[in-house]
Amino acid sequence: MNSKPPSGPKIEVTPDGPYHVTGSLPLSEQAIVTNAGGESLDYREGRVFDAPPAYDLCRCGHSGNRPFCDGSHATVRFDGTETASQQPYLDRAERFEGPTMDLTDVEGLCAFARFCDPEGRIWNRVGQTDDPDARRVVTRESGDCPGGRLVAWERATGEAVEPAFEPSLGLIEDTARKVRGPIWVRGGVPVVSAGGEKYEVRNRVALCRCGGSRNKPFCDGSHAG
Repeated sequence: MNSKPPSGPKIEVTPDGPYHVTGSLPLSEQAIVTNAGGESLDYREGRVFDAPPAYDLCRCGHSGNRPFCDGSHATVRFDGTETASQQPYLDRAERFEGPTMDLTDVEGLCAFARFCDPEGRIWNRVGQTDDPDARRVVTRESGDCPGGRLVAWERATGEAVEPAFEPSLGLIEDTARKVRGPIWVRGGVPVVSAGGEKYEVRNRVALCRCGGSRNKPFCDGSHAG
């Protein structure tokens, strides 16, 4: 008898409820490391959670068992209506051209992690990518953008410059703002809407976990407000 092959990891948005995560996705805290001026420089892994084959992550921001769901969404009557676009990233992106690299930007995907600002701001540095230091800045800062708002591209090949992530989830802790940030979804994990539609699969996306985003299920930086 043929056995059905195991399905890969997946995140399903439940109606006005939590994210249902399957596939034993690793889950850990990822604190933003800043310099003395509060500029975002890197991530530091914190607590690593047990990752059973399936678990539910809070989406409303009210759980007493964060990051996991405890049913509070029903008590607070959480409205989890999804408003995010199903349009592909590149169809929405603004492109900034440089001598050896380009940068694409979909501002609505900003998770307000602020990795794009240090060392002269990434939008300025992409115009200087014939310089190795500018290439380093553009590569690192675009790759650290958790929501995938920013993507760097090699002009010569047209290939995206992406970090090599294993499928995993990171709970971003904004140490400068002292608030909990989004769920950083890494490594091309599919996200499926409450209506059963699959969002575009990308190497990096950020899911709202405060309940306040106007771009649900994705983060729009509302947690920092």
